[in-house]
Formats: sequence, structure tokens, C-alpha cells
Amino acid sequence: QVQLVESGGGSVQAGGSLRLSCAASGNISSNNVMSWWRQAPGKQREFVASLSSGGYTNYADSVKGRFTVSRDNAKNTVYLQMNTLKPEDTAVYYCKLLQRNNMQYWGKGTLVTVSS
Repeated sequence: QVQLVESGGGSVQAGGSLRLSCAASGNISSNNVMSWWRQAPGKQREFVASLSSGGYTNYADSVKGRFTVSRDNAKNTVYLQMNTLKPEDTAVYYCKLLQRNNMQYWGKGTLVTVSS
């Protein structure tokens, strides 16, 4: 059983920063990809950033230069440092783990609200 627990969401003014964390527990494969997704009210869930266990990163164009994904493999934890936040970043942020066997798991999400 794999569980993902996100934390760090909250309310912030535009231009501010937040750091999200996602801790994975259970049977975690050594080769995996941990990623962040978000879903704004009335919109589809969209990709934000990913980081493989090998260190390969990928970002959505909308967050490049503002968000940074990092991870602590020893703790099976991935982080999302979000700077220069904009109102359009308001969403529920989800963590996803993609295992080597293509099984994927989602956290329950953490809400980020950015006010103008």
C-alpha cells in the first residue's frame, strides 16, 4: 500500500511564496517519478512539475522560472517551492507517484489560494 500526503498549502498574497511537501510511504520503487499537478475550480487537472529519482525535471510553461521541484530520496519526499505566486496559481495541488511498474498513486491534495 502506497500513501501520499501533501502539506504546506495555504493563503498568500500575489507575489508571495509557499513550499509544498509530499511524503510517500509504503512500497516505493527505487526508480520512480514524483510530480505535482493542480486543479483550479471548474478546470481540468493540469501538470505542474515532475522530478524523477534520477534527477530529471520537467515544468509546465506557466510555472517555469517561478516554481522549483526538489526531492529527498531518503525520505521519499518531494517538494514544490512556489515563488512569485499569481492569483491564477490558485488551485488544489496534488502529488503523484509513478512507480517503475507504471502503477500510479495520488495524494488527496492541498489547497493554495493566492489573492490579488
